[in-house]
Amino acid sequence: MREAYHNELGQLADNLASMCSMVAEAMELATRALLEANLSLAEQVISDDEKIDDARSACEEQAYALLALQAPVATDLRTVLAAIHAAESLERMGDLALHVAKAARRRHPAPVLPETVQPYFSEMGRIAVQLARRAEEVIRSRDVAAARAIEDADDEMDDLHRHLFTILMNKEWEHGVASAVDVTLLGRFYERYADHAVSVAKRVVFVVTGRMPGTVNDEDL
Repeated sequence: MREAYHNELGQLADNLASMCSMVAEAMELATRALLEANLSLAEQVISDDEKIDDARSACEEQAYALLALQAPVATDLRTVLAAIHAAESLERMGDLALHVAKAARRRHPAPVLPETVQPYFSEMGRIAVQLARRAEEVIRSRDVAAARAIEDADDEMDDLHRHLFTILMNKEWEHGVASAVDVTLLGRFYERYADHAVSVAKRVVFVVTGRMPGTVNDEDL
């Protein structure tokens, strides 16, 4: 009975890891759609978002069933609760990739981004996908050190996001208000995507250690 129960917990973790892969692919395609003004890629991200929503629902249903039928305690309880929160964060990551794809579709066939900021979004897209892939790895491995390192990688995204504002506020910005609004919103989408990846990693630390990163005495763990 316990073996079957732990198999279910393992399946729940596998499902979350698969969600990480889904949202990584979504942001990878959305970034390409954004940079290449590629309508077909944008449409693919938009149509596939429902699969991510369904995956979240499946994870939550499985988690609630485990809570109701198995009454888990200690590490097992933390695993189930963390899964519920992580599934929500991953679904939001999918939504943020969706927003990027919709921006590409809305402006098509014109490019959304001026050439001056395209390299920054290319790098933000790379970091975003990398963070989702690393979140997938830590869900499978429960490696606390690797989970904590994701937060360090998020600092790169924050730096790029802040730098966008220096470009937008520069008196030499010549692309108009509408373009500035697009750049501001899109930068926020990538920054929030990375924040949610960090949240997923923190849930892994919580499962293993029993303490959320950033709480008192967390540095002693």
